[in-house]
Amino acid sequence: MTCPRWLLIGGSILGLWLLTSMLLATAGTKSDPKPASSAAELSTIRGVVKATAQATLASQVQGRISQLPFKEGQRFKKGALLVALDCSKYEAELASAQAEYRGRRKTYENNLRLAKHDSVGTLEIDVSQAEAEKAFAAVSAAQVNVKGCTVRAPFPGRVVKTIVNEHENVFPNDQLISLLDDSLLEIALILPSKSLAWLKVGTPFEYAVDETGLRYPAVVQDIGANVDPASQTVKVKGLFRTQPDNVLAGMSGTASFAELPH
Repeated sequence: MTCPRWLLIGGSILGLWLLTSMLLATAGTKSDPKPASSAAELSTIRGVVKATAQATLASQVQGRISQLPFKEGQRFKKGALLVALDCSKYEAELASAQAEYRGRRKTYENNLRLAKHDSVGTLEIDVSQAEAEKAFAAVSAAQVNVKGCTVRAPFPGRVVKTIVNEHENVFPNDQLISLLDDSLLEIALILPSKSLAWLKVGTPFEYAVDETGLRYPAVVQDIGANVDPASQTVKVKGLFRTQPDNVLAGMSGTASFAELPH
């Protein structure tokens, strides 16, 4: 049975109208901007408080621990003595090296005076000079060992952990003490990479610390250099606008941004 011509024409027109409507709807959807991140995403950003500087100091020489002036949790200033080793052995070695250097240097200087009267050859001068330089290098090495008997604070801060005890014997590269500088605390966050469409250095947010139950105003200081392709996230570092006294490094919390960007 053959369909009427008018029915075929009507069906074609209807199909064309439906196709055009679908294309226009799709085009409109693609052209409409979407928020970079949802409000739910921006109100559940977890973070952790970190110290600006942390370090675990190790021994440079072998020796017995003679002093540990600071205990865990105590504060210290930059340059403060943190660990001292019994240095009598290295001090004796330094004194011996210095005496050897003085003798070699006098021999070299004497040869220089004799050379003015042609009483010594060039070879003797060169050999005495080399021996004096070798002795000086030995003095420098001994000084390094003596300096390694004391461990001083590279920055002001607090002791996180003392890894050794007084009277214990340690060897080179043995860990001694762990430190942190909490004078300026940071907030480490991980945000959806879509946030980069609006997130800038200086963007304000609030950080609610779990341990204190309080909210603190903060600001974005740095944005990570790359996006993690697997999780589609980016690392962000924030700073408290005013450093809180009751917040410690390691505390966790939730960051929330005041307004969802449009």
